[in-house]
Amino acid sequence: MNTTGPVQLHRPFLMIMGMFDPHRAETRFGCGLSPRIAPPDGVAQMLRRLAGPDHMARRFPVPEFDDLLPQLREERQIRRTMRRNKGSEIADEARDAYKRLKKSTRSQRASWTIAHLQRRIHSNDGFRERLEAFWADHFTATGKGGLMALLVSPYVQSALRPHMTGRFEDLLFHAVTHPMMVHYLDQNVSTGPNSRRAQQKPGQGLNENLAREILELHTLGVGAPYDQGDVRQLAELLTGLTFNARKGRAFKANQAEPGSETVLGVTYGGAKPGLRDIQMVLRDLARHPATARHLARKLAVHFVADRPDPDLVTAIETAWMSSDGDLIEVYKALLSHPSAWKQEGGNFKQPFDFVTSSMRALDVSASNLTGKTLNRLIMDPMRAMGHRWQRPDGPDGLAEEDARWVTPQGLAARLQWALVVPGLLRRDLPDPRKFVTTALGPNIPEAVRFAAHAAESRSDGVGLILASPAFQRV
Repeated sequence: MNTTGPVQLHRPFLMIMGMFDPHRAETRFGCGLSPRIAPPDGVAQMLRRLAGPDHMARRFPVPEFDDLLPQLREERQIRRTMRRNKGSEIADEARDAYKRLKKSTRSQRASWTIAHLQRRIHSNDGFRERLEAFWADHFTATGKGGLMALLVSPYVQSALRPHMTGRFEDLLFHAVTHPMMVHYLDQNVSTGPNSRRAQQKPGQGLNENLAREILELHTLGVGAPYDQGDVRQLAELLTGLTFNARKGRAFKANQAEPGSETVLGVTYGGAKPGLRDIQMVLRDLARHPATARHLARKLAVHFVADRPDPDLVTAIETAWMSSDGDLIEVYKALLSHPSAWKQEGGNFKQPFDFVTSSMRALDVSASNLTGKTLNRLIMDPMRAMGHRWQRPDGPDGLAEEDARWVTPQGLAARLQWALVVPGLLRRDLPDPRKFVTTALGPNIPEAVRFAAHAAESRSDGVGLILASPAFQRV
């Protein structure tokens, strides 16, 4: 697919042009309203921007994962030195070197987090930023220790962001074969029972983690037509997939299970094992009707409502199947359905969406944040709201249902943040009587308008607007 060409809009889209709401486009599908950046003027513009150059990634860069491989190699060398010289001065020196390396990488990680904030604050392509968060959650992966625990942003930047406007099969391949995912789900130690490595080193075993999550989370979904036999056969087909600190993604033929494997009735491999067999099974899983159904509903739930209109889900599913998972066509179906623009029943913002949309409405920059202020003003409050940034509880990522976020503790943390932090991010807070329109657009509930006009101070007024249900929901 040519992702830089004009987006063609067909009859079903043209029929609902009158339902487009630029303010809802920015709040429901973007990063929130801004006093400086105009909302999009139509779905066509949203899709053209999405299919065009990634301006925010260039302006606020996050490195590719492979750019960090030298640091992973250095970490490996230091650890090796510590093991070989345990109890000696050399080991002490190596330990000090490791502390310096980890401190440096932590500082880098803070700068990448600030880049994520800056992209949301300054973008006129907010749908792209929201999609990055959606796919990063769908393909949840994080390091389990050492430097890998700090490299989630480079994983997202290299495996997900460049591929989320192409075909899902390509996004799927780059995500599930990425070193971060291979590490997170222990695929690097999975060994074919009859492989050469298993013969040489008895005790090496098959690990089904990645295969199970591919079927259960990444493609077909829970309750789809697969069984334990499919999980094991896919796990055997994935053996050999690994990574190293020298070149990143790698394939070790001596670790791969020899022979063919059958997944959902289709046979793969049989000759020389390699990444091509893995790519073929992922392509078929990406195009499977169950995958279309699973992802269609997940997109509708994430962007629109916990209980989306079944017709919306069907429209997205149909677009998926008719285009073989062309994601621009899938997004077009999402944005072109009337129920996507209904005012009632919108989702409650997840903490990162709440914080970044607040910063965008306040027109503040994250460039003056440092590691300490970033944690104090953004990351720690988000944790109190229930969201540990890039620290998921499990491979299924963040909860989508509103009930997970609408809790007494979470609401109290949001109110406290709204009343205190804006004044620390921006000394000259806006007049609440004007800010209420900046933050909410033309559809302002009378109670919120009254609170904005009656507030005793600017900080109180701004805080009440940001904490209001009208701002918290999309």
